[in-house]
Amino acid sequence: MFAIIKTGGKQYKVAANQVIEVERLEGEAGAKIDFADVLLLGDGDAVTLGSPTISGALVAGEIVKQTRGDKVYAFKKRRRHNSKRIRGHRQDLTQVKIVEIRASK
Repeated sequence: MFAIIKTGGKQYKVAANQVIEVERLEGEAGAKIDFADVLLLGDGDAVTLGSPTISGALVAGEIVKQTRGDKVYAFKKRRRHNSKRIRGHRQDLTQVKIVEIRASK
């Protein structure tokens, strides 16, 4: 069984016992978290599509750890002006292990 969930403005295809990295969620390592925005459920050939979400469906997860992503550099240069600027950014991330996918609450 798999599901497509929405969190942090992005969509993720998840299955049980899978570890995913999502944008930072509040909570410490070991905390339980539920994703209620389930857009699609798939079980073999049976696919349930929400409009926009499936009411009653729930994906339960557990926070593994809080981490940060790789550093991304934004380099801007203006030609012939001797002007340049470098900015760096590291996104805060949360590793979540998917524990269970429930079709109804």
